[in-house]
Amino acid sequence: MSDFGAFMDLYRKASRIVVLTGAGVSTLSGIPDFRSSDGLYSRESGHKSVEEILDIDFFTAHPDIFYDWAREYWFQMGSYQPNPIHRTLALMEEQGKLSEGIYTQNIDGLHQRAGSKKVYELHGSLREGYCMKCRRHYTYSFMEEMVRNHAVPVCQSCGSLVKPDIVFYGEPLNTTVLMRAENAFSYADLAIVLGSSLVVNPAASLPYISARAGKDIVIVNRDRTYIDEYAALRFSDLGEFFRELEPAIRG
Repeated sequence: MSDFGAFMDLYRKASRIVVLTGAGVSTLSGIPDFRSSDGLYSRESGHKSVEEILDIDFFTAHPDIFYDWAREYWFQMGSYQPNPIHRTLALMEEQGKLSEGIYTQNIDGLHQRAGSKKVYELHGSLREGYCMKCRRHYTYSFMEEMVRNHAVPVCQSCGSLVKPDIVFYGEPLNTTVLMRAENAFSYADLAIVLGSSLVVNPAASLPYISARAGKDIVIVNRDRTYIDEYAALRFSDLGEFFRELEPAIRG
């Protein structure tokens, strides 16, 4: 039996499936990832590293630098569309297979645009922003219009800085989402990791919860991960894997 055939056996037998997605999933939609040689971390702005630009203290002190960088990379979301991975995961949910949902490290909202409902964003989302003083909420389109006009988004009520609702370095993850994720990876009998190198905690630790509980883990990622030795199956090519999976799921 091929490795893909073995995966389909695990998939069909599983009654509780959870999925973790990382930047590799969105690269097939054209969105640069972070850690490849030509990814976002390799691109400086104003001689500042991306890690520094994405630090919460730096953002509050220099929002102009952040938004200047983000204009090119994150405020072009209308140019990107869900890809076969997003669409297949939405179909899996529709068929009742993703009972524990999708936990994503991505902030692009493409899972929801593909039709997935049970999506939990570990690192927040660009789809909304909020005033850092009065907490008034703003839409992506509000922020996008200002940023693409080379302006820093500010609150229409109090004039304070508007922050995209993403988790910057130096900020904690949403504890409710994180606790839900830990429970899901403990409870699911199949955990599937897609397009994540599993180097950023606490998200990276989630599959280990499944491993510690003796559950099946499948990794689909270009680069090796720390959890590979615990995985029942490992695949290196996301595109190739989903070219086989989509028709198999559709029947």
